[in-house]
Amino acid sequence: MPNPATATTPTPQVQALVSYLEHEAQPMIVLDPDYNILAANTAYQRQFGAADRPHLGHKCYRVSHHYDLPCDQAGEHCPMKRAFELKGPDRVLHIHHTPRGPEHVDVELRPILDGGGHVVAYVERLTTVKHASARASQDGLVGRSAAFNAALEAVQRVAPSQLPVLLLGESGTGKELFARAIHEASARRAGPLVVVDCSGLPETLFESELFGYEKGAFTGAQHRKPGLVETAAGGTLFLDEIGDVPLGMQVKLLRLIESGTFRRVGATETQQADFRLVAATHKPLQQMVADGRFRQDLYYRIAAFPIALPPLRERAGDIPLLVDSFLQRSAKGTQRLVVQPAAMARLLAHDWPGNIRELRNVLERARLFADDGVVRPEHLPEWLNLTPPPATVPAQARPDADQEIRRLVAEGQLSRRDMAARLGMSERTFYRRLKALGLS
Repeated sequence: MPNPATATTPTPQVQALVSYLEHEAQPMIVLDPDYNILAANTAYQRQFGAADRPHLGHKCYRVSHHYDLPCDQAGEHCPMKRAFELKGPDRVLHIHHTPRGPEHVDVELRPILDGGGHVVAYVERLTTVKHASARASQDGLVGRSAAFNAALEAVQRVAPSQLPVLLLGESGTGKELFARAIHEASARRAGPLVVVDCSGLPETLFESELFGYEKGAFTGAQHRKPGLVETAAGGTLFLDEIGDVPLGMQVKLLRLIESGTFRRVGATETQQADFRLVAATHKPLQQMVADGRFRQDLYYRIAAFPIALPPLRERAGDIPLLVDSFLQRSAKGTQRLVVQPAAMARLLAHDWPGNIRELRNVLERARLFADDGVVRPEHLPEWLNLTPPPATVPAQARPDADQEIRRLVAEGQLSRRDMAARLGMSERTFYRRLKALGLS
C-alpha cells in the first residue's frame, strides 16, 4: 500500500492517524489549527493532487479556493471555525479548485481533541458531487451561487436516506432536475426514476395510470397494464405538481404512502410498492391545507424534508454560467455561440419571472438569429430590451457578485475586460470592485 504523503516529519499521533486514513476510499486530509495541510491520503492525492499545485504545508483555503484569507473572511461558511466552536463535526458544500476545474465538493470536518479537550488537528473528508456542475455543462444541474449551493447541499444530505422529499419552487426552477439529482445520489440510483405529471392527469385516469389495471377492469381494458407505481419498483417515484392531485385521489395516495401497498384497478390482490418518494409543487400547500384543498395528513407525509429551490432572480450570478450551458446544449456539433457583452447585460438585468425555463427559451430564439455565432441585443425579444440595463442595478449589489469576482480572478482564464463583460459590469466598475476587494 502506498505511504501517505506528509508535509514534514509527522508526530507519532499524526502519523498513526494518517496510517488509519489510508484505509479510507474517500479523499481525506489532516489539518492543523492554522489551516495548514499536514498530510493527505492516497485517495486525496489521486483525485485532487496535481504536480504543479503542491498542497502539503500550504493553507487549505489557498489550495481549495485560491483565497488569501480563510473562507469565513471571504464571505463563505468555514467548517473549521464552526468545528472549533462546536468541538464537534461540521459539514458544508463548497466549490473547490481541482485539476479538472471548479467542482462542488461536500466537505466534512472533524476536530481531533487532546486529553484536555483542546483542538490539536482536524480531519477533512471530501466528496465530489457528481450530479451538479460548477462549470458550463451539457446536461444536469448547473450553478455556483450561494442560493443554488444551499439547495444542492440539502440534496446531498437527504439523498442517501429514504425520507420523502418535497421540492418547493416557482415554475421553471428545475424541479425535475433536482429530483433526478436526489435519485442519482441515492442507493436507488440503479433503479428507474419514474416521473408522474400530476397536472396532466385527469381525475378519471389518475388511479389507472398510477396503480395500473387488470384486463376487463373497464371498457377498453383489453389486457393487464402495470401502473407507474409498479414501474418505479426499486427506484424513485417523482410526483411533479402534487398540488394538482384531486382531493378524491389524495386519500388513495395517502394510503399508498402509509401502507406501501396498492391494488390495480379491477384487482382484488394487493401489491407491495417499492419506491422512494420525491414530490414537487409551485403551489402554496400549507395555504391549501388551511383552505381544505389539500389533505393535512398527506402534506405531513410528503413534506418530511422540504427543499426550497431558488428562483433565478435570487441566483443572478449563475446567469452567465447557465447561458454558456444552454448554448452548448443547443449547438449539438454546430457553430459554438458567444454572447455579446451588451446582450449579456440585458440578460443580467431581467428578473426572469419564468425562471430558467424562460431563459432557455429566450436563448433558443436568439440562436436562430445569430448567423455569425454572436448573440446581440437585437436577437433578444423586444420586451427584454425594454428592461432597464444593469447600470440601474449595480452588479456589485447583486448577491454573490464579490464571490464570483474572486472565482474568476482565481481561475485566471479571462482578461479583465472579459471578466467585466461576464459579470455585466463596465470595465471601470469592475476595476473599482477589484480594488475594493484587494485584488487589483
